Amino acid sequence: MKQVELLKRQATEQLVHEVDVGIHVVDIEGTTIIYNQKMAQIEGMNQHDVLDKKLVDVFSFDKNEDSTLLQVLKHGEPIKNAKQTYYNHHGQEITTINNTIPIMDDRKRIGAMEIARDVTKLEKLLRENMNRRSDTHYTFDSIIGSSAALTEVIEASKRATRTSSSVLIIGDTGTGKELFAQSIHNGSNRSSAPFISQNCAALPDSLIEGILFGTKKGAFTGAIDRPGLFEQANGGTLLLDEINSLNPALQAKLLRVIQEKTVRRVGDTKDKKVDIRILATMNEDPIDAISEGRLRKDLYYRLSVVTLFIPPLRNRKEDIRELAYTFVEKYNHLFGLNVTKIEDRVLQVFMQYDWPGNVRELEHIIEGALNVITFEDTISYNHLPLHFRKKTHSKPELAKTANPNITEITDIQPLDKYMEEIETLYLKQALQQYNHNITKTAKALGMSRQNLQYRLKKLGIQRDGSSGPM
Repeated sequence: MKQVELLKRQATEQLVHEVDVGIHVVDIEGTTIIYNQKMAQIEGMNQHDVLDKKLVDVFSFDKNEDSTLLQVLKHGEPIKNAKQTYYNHHGQEITTINNTIPIMDDRKRIGAMEIARDVTKLEKLLRENMNRRSDTHYTFDSIIGSSAALTEVIEASKRATRTSSSVLIIGDTGTGKELFAQSIHNGSNRSSAPFISQNCAALPDSLIEGILFGTKKGAFTGAIDRPGLFEQANGGTLLLDEINSLNPALQAKLLRVIQEKTVRRVGDTKDKKVDIRILATMNEDPIDAISEGRLRKDLYYRLSVVTLFIPPLRNRKEDIRELAYTFVEKYNHLFGLNVTKIEDRVLQVFMQYDWPGNVRELEHIIEGALNVITFEDTISYNHLPLHFRKKTHSKPELAKTANPNITEITDIQPLDKYMEEIETLYLKQALQQYNHNITKTAKALGMSRQNLQYRLKKLGIQRDGSSGPM
C-alpha cells in the first residue's frame, strides 16, 4: 500500500512539471508551495525565487487589480477564464488567462490553485501572422537624443539610405532597432514600396518557413497558394527581427534568396525573382552567436554589409531627460493630462539606474507614472510604478537618492532586515503624506488597497503610521 501511495505522489509531481500549462499553488497565507516549470517560463522567473515566498512579495498588480489567486483565497469562489496582466520582480509585463480554484479540506479553505495560459505570446503570434504591410511612421526625426554615441549611429544610418545593401542592426532589447530600420526605409528610394517586419523568434519552425517563402497548394495538408513575405515585400524592404532565432536550415535558405534574388515557395519547383532590401536585427553580439551555433557565418557576412550598433541607454544617459519629457508629452496627449515637470530627484534616480530595458523601459515607467497622476502637474518619486521603486530601493545609492531620509549605511546587516526597515520607513512617510488615507496612499504607491493593508499588517504599522500590532 505504501508503494502505491509513493507511486501516486511521484506521478503527480512529475505530471505537474510535464504539463504544458502553468500551475501555481499557494497556501492560505498566500505563500507559494507549488510552482511548476511552465509557470516559471511564462512569468520569466526562477522557481527558487518564487517557492516559499509570499505572492505579493514577488509580483505586482496594476490598476489596483488584485491577484486572482488572492481573490479566490479571500472569497473562496472559483474564477474561470480570467485575463490578468501583472509584473514579475524584474518589471516584465505578463498576461495570462487563468482558471483559479480554492483548495478545500473538509469544507475548510486551505489554499488556492491557478492554471494559467500565456496569451501574451499567443496574441503576439496572431498579430505577426497577419502578413500585412507594417505601419512605417518613424523617420530619423523620430529618434530622440543628441548624445555623441547616438548621433554617430544616426549619421551612419542616413548614409545607408543611399544604397540597397543589407543592413544588420545590433542592439539590446528596447534600444529602438525597428525605429532605425523604419527610418532607413523611409529615407530611401524604396519609401513608397512595402515595408514588412517579421519577428523570427515569435513563430515555430513549422510556420516560419511558409510565412517567409510562401506555400504552393498541395505542398502539405491544407496548404494553399500563398505568397510569402519576400514576395509581399517585393520592391520594398523586409525587416527580419532576431535573425539569430532562425534554425540553421532556414538560415541557409535565406542566404540563397539573398544571393540569387529569387524565392521558391514551399512545395514548388519554380523560382520567382524578387527585388527587396533586407534589414536584420540582433540583440546579442554576432560573434557570440556564430561561435555558439545560432548564426551562420556566411549569412552574417552577407547581412552585415552595413552594420549598426545601437547604444544602450546606460551609454547615453545625457539623452534621458529629453526622452523622459518626450514621453511625458506623448502620454499627456493620450491621457488628457497636463504634466509639465519631473522632480529633480526622479531624474537623479533615472540617471543612476542601469536601464536593462533601455528606452522602452523608460517609456513604460513614464506611462505608469502618468496612470496614477490625477490633478498634479509634476511627476514625483511616489508616482513611479511600484516594481521600479522596488528595484531602485534594492540599491543603496538609488534608495538614498530617491529618499534623502535614508541614512548612510555604516553597519552591514542581513539584506532582508535592511529592506524591511526601508519599506517600513517609506510606507510610514506615504501614509503621513496622504493623511493616513489607505485608498489614496495605495493609489500613490501603485498597489491595490488590499496589498497595502497586507504589507502594513506584515510590518506591524498602524494606519496612523505608528508601529505595533494592528
